Amino acid sequence: MPLLGNAKKLSVYIGEADVYDGGPLWQALLDQARSAGCSGASVLRGYGGYGATSREYAKHGTRMSMDLPLMIHVIDRPDRITALAEMYDAMIGAGLITVEDVTVLTYRGGTDSEKVSDT
Repeated sequence: MPLLGNAKKLSVYIGEADVYDGGPLWQALLDQARSAGCSGASVLRGYGGYGATSREYAKHGTRMSMDLPLMIHVIDRPDRITALAEMYDAMIGAGLITVEDVTVLTYRGGTDSEKVSDT
């Protein structure tokens, strides 16, 4: 089923040094989204920030911190996002999970060579 129109975005905010089952938490979250059949996920690295503890990440420059903030975003159908959010909640110790409504205008795979040119 194509992912167009109304959808949900699951966002997770964690630290780069967070672990789950002996490996990076971000990787476990990404793997869980893939296993759940979600349309796609992205892991984004922040240059700085702070969370519930008000501890500032990367105050003295990005190279000084080994625990920069990470954001994982997953966009999919509401039922998949609801189920994934429950799984993520059980996996995450410290962090933030949000869900919001989004509208998908375009979702397609492929490579740049497959794009149609006007020339």
